[in-house]
Amino acid sequence: MCIINCTQVDVRHFFAVYLNQLLGCSLVLAVQALYSASDDVIELTPSNFNREVIQSDSLWLVEFYAPWCGHCRNLAPDWKKAATALKGIVKVGAVDADQHKSLGGQYGVRGFPTIKIFGANKNKPEEYQGGRSSQAIVDGAMNALRNLVKERLSGRSGGSDYKQSGGGGSSGGNKKDVVELTDDNFDKMVLDSDDVWLVEFFAPWCGHCKNLEPEWAAAATAVKEQTKGKVRLGAVDATVHQAVSGRYGIRGFPTIKIFRKGEEPEDYQGGRTRGDIIEKALDLFSDNAPPPELLEILSEDVLKKTCEDSQLCIIAVLPHILDTGAAGRNSYLDVMVKMAEKYKKKMWGWLWTEAGAQMELESSLGIGGFGYPAMAAINTRKMKFALLRGSFSETGIHEFLRELSVGRGSTATLGGGVMPKIHTVEPWDGKDGQLPVEEDYDLSDVELDDFRDEL
Repeated sequence: MCIINCTQVDVRHFFAVYLNQLLGCSLVLAVQALYSASDDVIELTPSNFNREVIQSDSLWLVEFYAPWCGHCRNLAPDWKKAATALKGIVKVGAVDADQHKSLGGQYGVRGFPTIKIFGANKNKPEEYQGGRSSQAIVDGAMNALRNLVKERLSGRSGGSDYKQSGGGGSSGGNKKDVVELTDDNFDKMVLDSDDVWLVEFFAPWCGHCKNLEPEWAAAATAVKEQTKGKVRLGAVDATVHQAVSGRYGIRGFPTIKIFRKGEEPEDYQGGRTRGDIIEKALDLFSDNAPPPELLEILSEDVLKKTCEDSQLCIIAVLPHILDTGAAGRNSYLDVMVKMAEKYKKKMWGWLWTEAGAQMELESSLGIGGFGYPAMAAINTRKMKFALLRGSFSETGIHEFLRELSVGRGSTATLGGGVMPKIHTVEPWDGKDGQLPVEEDYDLSDVELDDFRDEL
């Protein structure tokens, strides 16, 4: 509730305060009023997501949004209209991922709005890549529905991969993604590994273990994908493998412990939903992962591999070496390395090139021969990019990337809607640049009279 402070004696000051607080109230209400119970958009939260979406046989389109996001507010009318048109055919939902960060993190949501299609395999939703009008959303939903029906006709089942095993956490969304640990393999798999491990100690008869099973399995699949196997989930049947369970003092079930090489194991204290588990795993990954490598764009392969493996590719175009020297260039690269470290949890790609080395790339980004150093963030899947408008400094770049990461950045379509031609170039040798050596001409045997005759 917005309360107006009426203690001011000055009437003009009172009305100024009144209008200011009234405006604040209206902004808060506008931000919170994206969807309501009267809409056909189903509000999804961590408490109902598994029941409504994951365990459902229906096709779902789910928008992950933030109430303050301008693009989300622009999408809301079309999302509601599409939900009404698809009512009874395709389920349309929305998650306030600003409030429910664990649910957004579970599905790799990095910006807003993000739309996911939950179809045949609910544990591996597809990212919606279509337009944002109500007609485009409906068309995309119907195409996804046709694909789902074809899969079912071909004998492939809908729903999730998970089948209740009646045991503990060693089964779930994808059985192979939860590693079965035993007395014989525990030390080699976990203690000798450079990876971070979350290990569940369970008993097959334990009701809480059975409830955790699908969450643990789904989290294992998501964590494997999002950390590229650097954080792993395992399970130990403590009723069978009593040596390793006794070593760690397991008394109740399920017990979850975190193992990092060379350190004492610690008890997992987080929630038991897949979202909670994934969020903790990503935090562990961020703490232990090295920053992404900063690469010079030397060929098309470098750009393609780095950008296709990342949601965003951060590309800097640095001044020519003759303009800055090695010291100046290294200072720019140092800034990028620090930013890569700061944002390593995002798992973005980081690249740089020298001004003039990749002119087609500069042209497609609208950089065009001046204003170096420059920086762009590219989403190669959507062929969208955003340009750094502030200073090429830790503060300026941090502000730029922070705005992008919460969906506030202004974006444009990459020139031509395709990746530009990339030239193969030699790597920088780390040294100052040198001007081209001009050829010396020997004029000792040339008579000036020869020039006078020509004149």
